[in-house]
Amino acid sequence: MPYLVVDLEMSGPDAGYHEIIQIGAVILNDNWSPLGTYLSNVYPENEEAFTASAEKVHGLSLDDLKEAPMIYEMFEDFEKWIRKMLKRQGGDLRDIVICGQSVIHDINFLKFAYKDENMEWPFSNKLIDLHTIAFFGFRMMEANNITVPKLLSLKAISTYFGLERESDTHNALEDAQLTMLCLQRFFKIASHAKLPLNVNELG
Repeated sequence: MPYLVVDLEMSGPDAGYHEIIQIGAVILNDNWSPLGTYLSNVYPENEEAFTASAEKVHGLSLDDLKEAPMIYEMFEDFEKWIRKMLKRQGGDLRDIVICGQSVIHDINFLKFAYKDENMEWPFSNKLIDLHTIAFFGFRMMEANNITVPKLLSLKAISTYFGLERESDTHNALEDAQLTMLCLQRFFKIASHAKLPLNVNELG
């Protein structure tokens, strides 16, 4: 099954009121090899909900978004890009697993936006969350006397693996790529982990 690592920037924190203003994504095949990247700004319909605090995070102003597509236009382009990367002519995308950092938050925003545009949710309901994987991964590493970060933010996890953002503000594609690289690190760690033949012996 393909994997879609997604990151969003929003006009504020509340799904259903605030809106997506930028989406970044990496599409990967069954072997977790990247097939392509996607980045698009989105013009928010509710300008009054655009918060100054959110602008400080992503660095995007309403003026920066003037030429951006509306959300329904972006969704159409986004799904078209996914099919192009997967070399599909049509059909649904329900085999695609969405991945991200605290990804349920992004999924909630996406689902609200799809619903508001009367568009059907096209993806699988399966997900891979970096935050959850990091919680268990770092716990196992600590049990093996390996020092791990105290925080589970994308910045903390990526810095631990020697990965850094190029800018101080968030960019959806850059964060999607960082999330992908962190997940790949954890998958590599998992492939080298050794457990008892009978895990019930752990008690």
